[in-house]
Parts: sequence; structure tokens; C-alpha cells
Amino acid sequence: QIQLAEFGGGSVQAGDSLTLSCSASGISSSVVTTGWFRQRTGGERDFVAAANASGSSHYGTDSATDRFTISRVKGTNMVRLQMDNLEPEDTAIYYCAGRFGTGATKADEYPFWGQGTQVTVSS
Repeated sequence: QIQLAEFGGGSVQAGDSLTLSCSASGISSSVVTTGWFRQRTGGERDFVAAANASGSSHYGTDSATDRFTISRVKGTNMVRLQMDNLEPEDTAIYYCAGRFGTGATKADEYPFWGQGTQVTVSS
């Protein structure tokens, strides 16, 4: 069983940066693909980015991905999502998710989930 926990959400102003962290326990995060999804109020969980177990990463097609960078923190079971130049449209609950295998972009392809962390961007 993989347990995931998100850290780093909060309230910021448009144009600010924020870094979210996802900590994995129960298994080394280096053998699982760790993804980030976000869910706006009333919306679905949309794929943002994933750090694959192979060492590569892939991003969603949302325009926000031009401003977001996912990375693994070496020597730890942690994956970070650096979000720059935040916009009010980035306001959402951000979820960390895990799976075995690479390349997945759909929420139902990830069996392991964190509780989510709220990001609120004010104009």
C-alpha cells in the first residue's frame, strides 16, 4: 500500500509562485509514477504532470503546464510541483497520485491518492 501526502498549498496573489510537495510512504517513490491532478470547484480531476518511475516526466495539455515544473527530490521519497506566475484560474484542490507504470494521464489510472491541498490564487 502506498500512502501519499501533499504539502505546500495556500493562498497567494496572481503572479506569485508556489511549490507543492508530495511525500510517499510504504514504498520507494522511485519505483512508482507520481502524478499531480487538480480539481476546480464543480469540475473533474484534471491531469497536470507526472514524474515517471523511469526518470522522465510528462505534462498535461492545459496551458498551465507551461508554468509548472515537476521534479523528484533526489535521495527522498518526494516529488515537487513548482508553479510559477499563478493565475486565478489555477485555484483548485491539487492532488498527488501514484501508480505503477508510466504515461498515464487519467485519474482512474492512478490507484493511490493523497488527501489534496487547496491552492487559492487571488487577482
